[in-house]
Amino acid sequence: MENRRLFRSKIHLLFSLHFNGYLRDIRLFKAFLDVPLKDFIPNEIQNQVRFYDDAPVLFYLDKENPASLRTISAPHMISIMLQELLLNENDDLLILGAKSGYIAVLAHKLAPKGKIVILEANSKIAKITSENLNNQNLNGEIEVIVKNPLEGLPELSPWQKILVTGAIKQERISPLLQQLISAEGVLFAPIGENYLQTYTQIIRFGDEFYGKKFLKVRFTPLITQIELDELKLITDIDEFEAFGDIHKKDKTESANFKGNITVNYTSNILDEVRLEPHSKTQSYEINDKTIYDAIKEHMQYAINTKNKKESREYLEIINNSLEEIKKLIDKLKKDIKEKGIVDPRLADKKIKLIEKYQLEIKSVQSKLKKDLV
Repeated sequence: MENRRLFRSKIHLLFSLHFNGYLRDIRLFKAFLDVPLKDFIPNEIQNQVRFYDDAPVLFYLDKENPASLRTISAPHMISIMLQELLLNENDDLLILGAKSGYIAVLAHKLAPKGKIVILEANSKIAKITSENLNNQNLNGEIEVIVKNPLEGLPELSPWQKILVTGAIKQERISPLLQQLISAEGVLFAPIGENYLQTYTQIIRFGDEFYGKKFLKVRFTPLITQIELDELKLITDIDEFEAFGDIHKKDKTESANFKGNITVNYTSNILDEVRLEPHSKTQSYEINDKTIYDAIKEHMQYAINTKNKKESREYLEIINNSLEEIKKLIDKLKKDIKEKGIVDPRLADKKIKLIEKYQLEIKSVQSKLKKDLV
């Protein structure tokens, strides 16, 4: 279990993500609870990191090459990524860009019966990621391959889901889209050039591809540097393909994917069709009951629940954190009423939403207090 300070910060973050509409899937809420972020940050840079702020977290920096700095995406970004992939428990997922393995482990909690493969071009980052995954006792359930991520992995396609974790140009996604399963395969990526990209969800129905654009984001480019040996470095996919026979199998299979795919961004079909897992009878909604159940499940996962002292300390940390969150919400409600910090036309709607969250927190707290007795 994480120390008190970190765990309190995590609880605050999760409720903040929930209240602000980013975190909507209780499975992901519990995954965040179960997976300690600190386990994915090298010891030597942990003192440079603020854990559980809603901001990117540094995990890799080569001092001889400052431009090599790499971060794990901010929690609200991770929430958007994993939820818009529409992960089911048996989905196979291809992740382009390692991000230290943290996102992959969270995804594994949502798709525990599927295979997850990470393509990472930088061998040092791949090594760090593999070590992190081994420390999570996943027994090889997530594989890391040093390879140009822009090619995808056609030899293991089709994939139910593909997640791109770095900026990618529109023309680079066609080979990846061809590797999606034809029955509602989903790709999610920050697509664009230069400094700004658009988080984009693309879903495949047969030979048709439909896209939905979300918010504007700023991501570093997807690393495409391939280490073919200790001396030769390849920095672009066009140069990589010129080496021909070195990756003959991959090239042969990729050669079947010719031309660009047309993605229909104007259709509203993605708003009208409720895809899995949201169309299932089982709901993944976050509410007072599912939060309480997630906390109890996490206790069984993280600590020896037979140890009454540890269990009590755990519940007290959460209870105290909820008290602090209640105070923050009360202050926000007061400020809206007295200081008009929200557009008056939206004030009533905002207050009703706050009151809903107040009831939710009180209900969770009430259940936890019964466990403390």
